[in-house]
Amino acid sequence: MSVQNQAAIDLLAMESGPTAIALDATYEDCGESPNILIVDPAELNRRLLKAMLKTASYGIIECTHPAEAFEILERHKIDLVIADVLMPGMSGPDFCRVVKGSRKTQLIPILLVTSLQDSETELAGIDSGADEFLVKPLKPALVRTRIRGLLRHKALTDSLDEAETILFALAQSVEQRDKHTGKHCERLALYGVMLGKALGLSRKDQLALYRGGFLHDIGKVGIPDAILFKRGRLTEDEWQTMRMHTIRGEEICRPMKTLAPVLPIIRSHHERWNGSGYPDGLRGEEIPLLARILQIADIYDALTTARPYKPAYSHRHAVEVMSEEMRRGWRDPELVALFAEITRTEAKNAATLPSGDAGMRQSLDAMRLELVK
Repeated sequence: MSVQNQAAIDLLAMESGPTAIALDATYEDCGESPNILIVDPAELNRRLLKAMLKTASYGIIECTHPAEAFEILERHKIDLVIADVLMPGMSGPDFCRVVKGSRKTQLIPILLVTSLQDSETELAGIDSGADEFLVKPLKPALVRTRIRGLLRHKALTDSLDEAETILFALAQSVEQRDKHTGKHCERLALYGVMLGKALGLSRKDQLALYRGGFLHDIGKVGIPDAILFKRGRLTEDEWQTMRMHTIRGEEICRPMKTLAPVLPIIRSHHERWNGSGYPDGLRGEEIPLLARILQIADIYDALTTARPYKPAYSHRHAVEVMSEEMRRGWRDPELVALFAEITRTEAKNAATLPSGDAGMRQSLDAMRLELVK
């Protein structure tokens, strides 16, 4: 390495001293240092970037080729990728498209760097999904500021994923309070998506149905066992408390923006076609379609599983009960008819139905992977 290049690195090291802001507080709180992957064929470029970041508590991983980068992304938890636009075998924008096209890596922020000072290169980089774009010569203070911003956003995204995971765990803890419901939420997820597919709904709506299967009764977390598991009729006050679970569930999940499509399911899955349901007394198509779909799945599962007050009904018996409720004006007639048909068809083909807990888990895992692609 030339004396001039080493001097440049030494200068950057001095620049990145007292003025550099260390690890983002979000990472400090969880005791982790963010990992940054630098992908650049030029050793000097990598050394310059490392010198700019040397005072911060970052884990730096470097490689020279996109193929190496993909292997690293597969094996390690990476919080930020810094890649040069010009790389062997693949351009920076093409590399960015591959990373952003994978469910596993699409939320990792990418900072593209180039020495090409033209608007077309920058537009191509941004169009490929890059989160930031910097032109050489790099200014250390600007690089550090952009990196802190990208890592802060990544930390927030990670915390939202964790919050959603906690909500799902909370929802399953509600189900586990009742030993008689078994895998109720998992079956609802299966039935709901199955009906959604039959209706030709979008993948987004199917994913909402999948999540709704687990989260629809999350509001019951605040209902006392004495009410939730009471044998016999509830008093008027107890019934009012029970009815509030739909509103409480919506309130619990509302802060999560990713769960916005699920909120109508949580709030409205106890509405009735003739307006006699709760909490809002919605009628007919005023009831959100996804809520109507999950309601059909919920009723069917309640009928076909054993409860303390009844045995498990056969498919035929369950459909008869649902048809009677439809005639009373409680259920969407078209959805009842369609659900009866598709479950009858599925029941004839035992290979397509989940067999036991392992089979159901396999079906759910396959469904989840398909929906989140």
